[in-house]
Amino acid sequence: MMIAVNLRPGLKRKRAGSPLAGVLAGVKAFGSKVKDPALLVAVAAWLGVAGWLGFTWLTNTTELKALEPQLEQTRAEHKRFKTFLDQKRKQEQIRDSLLTQIITIRSVDGDRYVWPHVLDEVTRALPAYTWLVDMSPVAAPPPPPATAAQAKDKDKKAQPVDSAPKSLSFQVNGRTVDIQAYTRFLRNLEASPWISDVQPVSAQTIVEQERAVTAFTIRARFKQADSAYIKTVPLSQSVR
Repeated sequence: MMIAVNLRPGLKRKRAGSPLAGVLAGVKAFGSKVKDPALLVAVAAWLGVAGWLGFTWLTNTTELKALEPQLEQTRAEHKRFKTFLDQKRKQEQIRDSLLTQIITIRSVDGDRYVWPHVLDEVTRALPAYTWLVDMSPVAAPPPPPATAAQAKDKDKKAQPVDSAPKSLSFQVNGRTVDIQAYTRFLRNLEASPWISDVQPVSAQTIVEQERAVTAFTIRARFKQADSAYIKTVPLSQSVR
């Protein structure tokens, strides 16, 4: 326990003032010393800028801390989608490679079975008392020249590779002893799903082996039939 001894009993002890009162007194003394108003305005402005910068820094720091979880979530989503896109790109490369191989195989094999189809359909359409002399391909007429607009569009976009069998025009020369068989042969060819554009070229009576027959010439075009008319059979079948 401390004992305070007043060595000057004639004077009263001053009460301790508050720190705020001292600060206010210092501000008043500074204001009485500074007589230039411009200096006071400059000091007030600097204090305002410093306060605004402090408030802005505090606000930005708070917002940054609030956005950090969203940033981590966005990074995780970006990583996940990047992995997904890499896998998708790899699958597309495999698909493009397979499509290229399929198109190459079809371009090689596309015309291999055209003539068997033509011969099969012509044989099926051939009526009785009618026979064929020869059958040969016919050059297709050249396509009409493209206009300037079509040529411009063709340059802008690449044409897709057509893997379907090309159209084949052919001519059939035959003989018949019955003119009605000739007309029936035309109708049968027109009914075939593999043959189109059947056109009779000529039909005249000639003498062969001392017998009058009708010599005819027919032109037609092979076309790819609908998938409903295509039948597949196994290449090999076991026989018991």
